[in-house]
Amino acid sequence: MSMPPLASGPEGPDALKPLLATVLDALATGTRARGGPLPAGGPRAVATRLRHAVGDVLPEHGDPTALATLVHALAEGAADPADPLCAAHLHCPPLAVATAADLAVSALNPSLDSWDQAPAASELEALVTRTLAAQAGMADALVTTGGTEANHLALLLARETHGPTLRLVCGANAHHSLPRAAWLLGLPEPAIIPTPTGTLDPTALTHTLTTLPGPLLVAATAGTTDAGLIDPLPAIAALTTSHGARLHIDAAYGGGLLFSDHHRHLLTGLHTAHTVTLDLHKLGWQPVAAGLLAARDADDLTALHHHADYLNADDDTEAGLPDLLGRSLRTTRRPDALKIAVTLKTLGRSGLGALVDHVCAHAHELADLITAHPGLELHAPPTISTVLFRPTGATDDTVAEIRRRLLTHGHAVLGRARLDGRLWLKATLLNPHTHPHDLATLLDLVEGNTPR
Repeated sequence: MSMPPLASGPEGPDALKPLLATVLDALATGTRARGGPLPAGGPRAVATRLRHAVGDVLPEHGDPTALATLVHALAEGAADPADPLCAAHLHCPPLAVATAADLAVSALNPSLDSWDQAPAASELEALVTRTLAAQAGMADALVTTGGTEANHLALLLARETHGPTLRLVCGANAHHSLPRAAWLLGLPEPAIIPTPTGTLDPTALTHTLTTLPGPLLVAATAGTTDAGLIDPLPAIAALTTSHGARLHIDAAYGGGLLFSDHHRHLLTGLHTAHTVTLDLHKLGWQPVAAGLLAARDADDLTALHHHADYLNADDDTEAGLPDLLGRSLRTTRRPDALKIAVTLKTLGRSGLGALVDHVCAHAHELADLITAHPGLELHAPPTISTVLFRPTGATDDTVAEIRRRLLTHGHAVLGRARLDGRLWLKATLLNPHTHPHDLATLLDLVEGNTPR
């Protein structure tokens, strides 16, 4: 048996060229076979097709057609975030330039747990994290796998600063990862403030901060997952300052507004937080994963310092080799900063800001279409790029059934959100290539699947 070629090294690029052609062809044929935003038939049909295509995952003898077969099968059975009718989640279509950069990372395979495994990548990560931290008014940032890990780190750093009795205070609109992180870290039961209007009410927060003993960590949200709403950040910041509480802002969704001159004012007050969660595989159009935790005080990050002699021996560090272990809770980790850096430098702030403006404009266009439609009801004007709506007079069961019908037939991918005691269809618009006729088609599909 001949030895299979490697992706890196002198022969790596030549070995990859024919394989990349195979992958691109299989992506194209799989996408055509799917024919829409989602494979038709529902979970059982998709599983049956995939199992039939894959066959024996570990055959006795290798199959030279495996790459083409499996990529085709995955594409045929994928939810395609680049399809304008795939609009359920904060699941963006990645930019081609970012995806190409990600290929280079996979080929070179640096690991950011020691400098000698990632000499250039470690310096690039430092440049990228400081640049993005500065956009949020912060001193430094860590790369994470997304908002969940960033929120976890925010609570961990707060605990190390304020002690194990630290209590999380957040609205019912907060991301589920925040109370979960409190549980994982052994912190006291979080104080959850009701948010009947969808955002954290300063009056209710004042009562909680006045009655609860400290230390307290208030978590505000800039871009909720259900409706894309933004808590009143300046008022919350003033309250946390006056009550001596720590402030974390989860801007995993809304953080991308920082790139836009037209929308960054919605994040006024962000710089007052002690820590901020950012996530560029949402309004940053990066392949998963591309999250960050930014800190106003870079010294807070020293709590993550860890020593392993084979990775950051004291004499190596004293000799000038950078110590990377304190930049993450993970040991082996890929340099996700490359795709981010390539995107930032290729598009610039104005280019990224234009993409943000496009999707926000699409949300307002969709809201206008819903308002003008006699058979549809709009929840509220969009704050970022999420639009909630439902057929007029429909029951919650009907709303849920419409969504499942569209999924099962592979016609459209819409999310669901419960606000004001009712269930709403959710369109999260992250595709800057969406056209007005795509929005009209989406509403036509909802109308066509509404029981009479």
